[in-house]
Amino acid sequence: MDLQEVRNNARSKMKGCHVCPECNGKACVGMIPGFGGLRTGRSFMRNLEALAEYGLVMRSMSGVDDPDTAVTILGKKLSMPVLIAPVGGIVLNAQVDGDPAEVEADYDEAVTQAALDAGTLCFTGDSGAPYMYSSGIASCKKRPGIVIPTIKPRSNDKIIEKIRQAEDAGAFAVASDIDAATLINMRIFGQPVGPKSASDIAEIVKSTDLPFIVKGIMSPEEAVACANAGAKGIVVSNHGGRVLDGMAGTADVLSDIAAAVKGRLTIFVDGGVRQGEDILKMLALGADAVLIGRPAAVAAVGGGAEGVKLLLDTLKRQLMDAMMITGVRSLQHVPAGIVKRL
Repeated sequence: MDLQEVRNNARSKMKGCHVCPECNGKACVGMIPGFGGLRTGRSFMRNLEALAEYGLVMRSMSGVDDPDTAVTILGKKLSMPVLIAPVGGIVLNAQVDGDPAEVEADYDEAVTQAALDAGTLCFTGDSGAPYMYSSGIASCKKRPGIVIPTIKPRSNDKIIEKIRQAEDAGAFAVASDIDAATLINMRIFGQPVGPKSASDIAEIVKSTDLPFIVKGIMSPEEAVACANAGAKGIVVSNHGGRVLDGMAGTADVLSDIAAAVKGRLTIFVDGGVRQGEDILKMLALGADAVLIGRPAAVAAVGGGAEGVKLLLDTLKRQLMDAMMITGVRSLQHVPAGIVKRL
C-alpha cells in the first residue's frame, strides 16, 4: 500500500471530501457537513496561504545527516512532533456509507492504533450523537496513555462529566475545542454549546488531574488567559476554517502567541500542515507540535490504521529531510532564523 492507493480508496468511499491532489479548500467551499470551509472557504484557504508565505532557509553545509525528530510533550517522549487532530462525526463529515456508530468506531480505532504504532498521540472527537464521543473513549481504553479525548464547549458540568469518562479510560490528557461554539454540525443535532471564559477554563482545570488543553486559540491575549487559568496546552486553531469565514490563518498569529506564552504551556497548532516542511515552519514560528486533521481522516478512511501510519511515517521522513537541509540537528531548539517571510 502507498499513499496514492490510500487516497484513491478514500476518494471512492467519501462524498464529504473530494480528496483533491492539493487539499486547499478550493473544491469544497461551503461543504459543511463535509470537510469544507464555511461559506466562501476563505479561512480554510488562508491557513495554507499563510504557511506558504514563509520559506525555509537552506543551510546545506551544516553537516547534519541524522536529525532527531523526537520531542517531549507534557512529559511524554514522542517520535515526532506530529499528533492526530480530533475529528468527530465521520458519517456526517466524510459521508461514507455504513452504520454511523460502526463507521465512527472504525475511524477511532484506525487513528489511535496508528498513533500508538508511530510513537505519538491522538486526539479523538466529539459531536452531537453520544457515540461520537464514546467511540473515542472505547479506543482510549484499549490504548491508555495515547488518546486525548476532545469535548465540545458544552456546559461546564457536561464537560466535567465527559472528563470523568476520559479519566476512567486512561486518557493521556483531555481537551475542549472551544472554537466549536458556533459549529453547524452541533446545531444540526440541537446540542447546546457556547463560548467559554477564563473562569470556565479555570473551573474545568481544577476538576481534573489530567492535563487540560484548550483548542481554538488565535490571539496572544487568550493564550495568556489560558496559561493563567492553569491549562497545560493550547491548540492555535481556527477549527479548519469551519466556524467563521474571513479569519486569519494559524501561521499568521502563531509567532505572536508564542512570544506571549512560550514555556508556560505546550503550544500545538493545526491548519494547512500538509508536508514535513510545513511542520518545521510551524516549529520555527513557535509551536511545540502540530496536529494533522483532514489528511489523517483521508488516510483512515482509505487505509485504516496502516494508511494513517503510512502518512505519519511519510511526514516524519519529510521532516528529517527538511531538518537536514536547514541544519536543524534536534527539535529541542528550532532556530527562528530558518524561516523567512517571502
